[in-house]
Amino acid sequence: MKQKLKLSFFSLLLLVIASTKMYSQETGHYTPGVQGIKVGTLPPPGFYYIMHNVYYSADTYYDGNGNKADINFDVSVFANVHRFLYVWENVIFGANYGVHVLIPTTYTDISIGAFGVNDNKYGIGDIVIEPFLLSWNKSKYDISVALAAIAPVGSYDINEAASPGKSFWSGMLTFGGTYYFDANKSWTASILNRYEVHGEKKDFDVTPGDDFTFEWGIGKTIVSKQIWNVGASGYAHWQLSDDEGSYVSYDPSVHDEIFAVGPEVTCYFPKAKLNLEFRTQFEFGAIDRSQGTKMCLSLFKNF
Repeated sequence: MKQKLKLSFFSLLLLVIASTKMYSQETGHYTPGVQGIKVGTLPPPGFYYIMHNVYYSADTYYDGNGNKADINFDVSVFANVHRFLYVWENVIFGANYGVHVLIPTTYTDISIGAFGVNDNKYGIGDIVIEPFLLSWNKSKYDISVALAAIAPVGSYDINEAASPGKSFWSGMLTFGGTYYFDANKSWTASILNRYEVHGEKKDFDVTPGDDFTFEWGIGKTIVSKQIWNVGASGYAHWQLSDDEGSYVSYDPSVHDEIFAVGPEVTCYFPKAKLNLEFRTQFEFGAIDRSQGTKMCLSLFKNF
């Protein structure tokens, strides 16, 4: 039985797959790591422009047994992602209501010597449309719930490993929250869960299995002229069900997983209504996917 080899690369909420039919495997759309210490908290009411700048690099690939694969693998991805978020106050069931659109652009450079893959490409990725966001903000905790669709608008070519799009629709359920350990809300622990269900790939008979991603952050708020948050954040990801379709020539029972952890610092400038975030996360425990390092610099502007 052929061993599954899933080539999963970071392109912010969108992953890029390798093009070799016999060895490649589909991954879901969502990529964790761009939201950190208070990942489970929705911002207060208002209009927000958010820009993420993410760099991911990996030169190691792990097979379905969690062993390093000798395939001469190397990938680097830079993503510039634009998010637009509007939140209204106290709209449904005492919750704030928001809508959200995410538009990613990515540059991917990938080589897999064992398969003769050497490709690079820049382009717009698949777009996230989130028409339903609810957030309850209490003195001791925040809770958030959301539903999103991910539209396959990015270009895709089965023969181009660095294609920015994935050529299938996804639905995503999000739920999580943040807990405050003291009255001043200076110590926090936050979690956010995302469950993805995927459609069939256009002109390519593969339907990726469901994915579950768990993100977390722990932090301390320090108030001076600016408002600082320092702490750690990370994530865990698991594929939960088998891929299906006539192009599934690998073992679909082998599911990928990955974990990551790293430091984070954020700074909010009240007069400018501007928040800057920087985090680095180091992946470990990879099964059936690449393992690397992710750095993210984000800008949040409230209008």
